Parts: sequence; C-alpha cells; structure tokens
Amino acid sequence: MKTALCVLACLVSGCASVSPLSDDEVHRLMARENVQGLALAVIDGGQVVSVKAYGWRNVERGLPLTPQTVMYGASLTKAAFAAMLLQLVDEGKLDLDAPLPALLPQPLPAYDQPPWDYSSLATDARWRSLTPRILLTHSSGFANFRWLEPDRKLRFHFEPGTRYAYSGEGFYILQLIVERGLGLDTGSEMQRRVFDRFGMRNTSMQWRPDFAGNLADGYTLEGKMVPHDERSRPSAAGSMDTSIEDQARLWAGIVRGEGLSAASRAMMVTAQLPIASAGQFPTLSPAPAVWPQSLAAGLGVVTFTDRSGPAWFKGGHNDSTGNMVLCLERGRRCVVMLANDVRAERIYPELARRVLGETDMPWRWEYGWYRP
Repeated sequence: MKTALCVLACLVSGCASVSPLSDDEVHRLMARENVQGLALAVIDGGQVVSVKAYGWRNVERGLPLTPQTVMYGASLTKAAFAAMLLQLVDEGKLDLDAPLPALLPQPLPAYDQPPWDYSSLATDARWRSLTPRILLTHSSGFANFRWLEPDRKLRFHFEPGTRYAYSGEGFYILQLIVERGLGLDTGSEMQRRVFDRFGMRNTSMQWRPDFAGNLADGYTLEGKMVPHDERSRPSAAGSMDTSIEDQARLWAGIVRGEGLSAASRAMMVTAQLPIASAGQFPTLSPAPAVWPQSLAAGLGVVTFTDRSGPAWFKGGHNDSTGNMVLCLERGRRCVVMLANDVRAERIYPELARRVLGETDMPWRWEYGWYRP
C-alpha cells in the first residue's frame, strides 16, 4: 500500500514537491487533532490503487477500524443518488428540466403527510418552477432543512434557480419524484443501479442487521462517542451506510463514467450554476464572494477549475462524521476520505495535498475555518 501511494505521489508531482504519504504521517496527523478513526482510498487512472483504515471504530471497546467497517456516508449519499437519477435520464424516464407539475401526479402542496409534508407551500406558486436540475444544483430556495426554520415549516427564501444554497430538502423532493412520480423504490433502485453495479457489499440506504458486527461509532469535536444510527428508511439526502472499500469502488466507477452515458457523466461534473457565496454554510448567508477557481454547482457535486484542469468534490458531515471526495479529471485521480470523527476534517487539506499534490480545492468555502 505504501508503494502505491509513493508511486502516485511521484506521478502527480514529478517527485519534486510532494513527499510520499506514509502510515506514520497519517498517524501523526491523526494524533495532532485527536482523530480516533480515519479511512482513506486513492484512485488513479480511474482505478483503485490504495485502500487503508487507521485507528478505531470504537475506542471504548478497543475495536479497530478496517477497510470493511461500516461507516456513515452522510451527504455523500446525495452524489450517489444523483448518479442514479442520471441513469434514469439516460433511459428517458426523467427530464432534468421538466417542472414539478409534470413530474408528480398531484400538486406538491397536496402531499401533506410526513415525511412528505409540503402543505406550507400551498400559497406560494414558486414550487411550480422547481425542476430536477434546480434541486440537484441546490438552488431550490429552501433552507438546508425545514426544522432550521423558526416555525419548522418549509418556505422559499429566493427565486428557484437563481443562486446556490445547499439544501437537503431539495433531495427529499427528488426522492418524492422517484417514488410518487415514477413509482420506484429509492432503496431498491440505489441497490440495483449503484451498489450492486460496483460490488459494494457493505453499503445500503438503510440499516442492515449484518452491519452490527463491524460498525463504526462516531466522535464529536469534544471527543464524545455517538452510537451509529440505525436508519430505518432510505433518505436521498443522507442515509447511506458504507465502507471505505465500497466508496473507493463507487468513486472509481463514477470517475470512469461507468453506468452513465458520456453526456450524463460530463453533465454531472460540469458547472451548472456559478457559486458566489463566501461559504457553503450557513446555507442562506448573503455574504458574496468571487472564487478564482470558478466554483460552481454540478449535479450532486461541486465543480471548480484546478491548476490541473477540471475538478470536483463532495463532502459529507454531521456532528460526528467527516467525509470528503476530491477528484481531478486529469488522470482521473481522486482521494476518498471517510472518518467516524469529525475532527478528521482538520487534516483533510494536508492529506489531500500529500496524495494529489497542490490543488486549488476551495477548502475555506467548504469548511469555513480553513486558512492556508
């Protein structure tokens, strides 16, 4: 494994500016930030060249993290779900630019029962202009989640399609389109079209009892252990359980374009809507920014112009999880990082640099706290 990382570093940097990423270096960075568990995969030429796990899946019980350990995928789910939707586009079953009334058998506000309660939009006709492309580019106009609103009710904050504001609510509507509009089961379609395609044996959109034997619990900024949640139903916004071994297979497949037409694969990782916010969070912050990397929303991912050429990334985060996938189109190179400890995000910029060389990844936009 060390040899593969050394070779990749030399390919990327010409063996001049990037040192080989050793296990000792990973452990040193983890110790510096008190990271309990971290898993890392490297993709080169669209092929997986390294998969490793470090630290613990549960510190209190002395259980090690392994490449097969089931970890929380968080919002990496959104990108996997986007890839599944693009398969439906390729098959002529979904039009990315069709307005919502053409995609659902009932008006959106008529869905008034949990988990699909949109009755609060009955007096605002802007729901009619929502399209799958708008929802996939996080330009719906919604808050990230309705429970962040003072009254916990969904509302528009700007005209749909006019600006980027990260929103899990948009992916709930996409799931509604799949289930009520197309009559498909989200969990089954994801399993068949994505997880089975790439041989992802330890991945599911909902809890499986066989996960319990090798499961990662999470750790917060304060080091508090949070038991792994047993999610009872699929959620396009973030219910995927997975492993680093499986995520390596997934992202290698996506970077190769496997399962998608050339047009859909290109569309997924091509700029669809410029991003002009100072940071990803808070999602509705009006603070403007001009990003020299030409930061933009792709379909389920974020795109930018790297010094090497086109590039894209997707993160996944909660109070005890920190995940990141960063891919450079040139050479089809990616680093995939999963952690059951949110403090790992503090070392991701350095780990990515050591694997991929210097990039123009907008870490400050993604994490806010980052200062080079």
